[in-house]
Amino acid sequence: MCYINYMTYNFDPDKWYADELFLIHSKLKTGKITQKDYDEAVETLDKKLDEMWKRLNGTYQINPDKS
Repeated sequence: MCYINYMTYNFDPDKWYADELFLIHSKLKTGKITQKDYDEAVETLDKKLDEMWKRLNGTYQINPDKS
């Protein structure tokens, strides 16, 4: 008997980005990081998101609602 395991990929880069940005912004608001640290963290985050989309290379598709 042969079993095939399928993995679903439910990762949402935009949701990930929003969550990470919220954490960085929270650190700024509570004084845990400076404005300079915030700006650098957001720049790094933006680069990570861009690299992530490039790696997905068209494999990530959202089908429009056809109702």
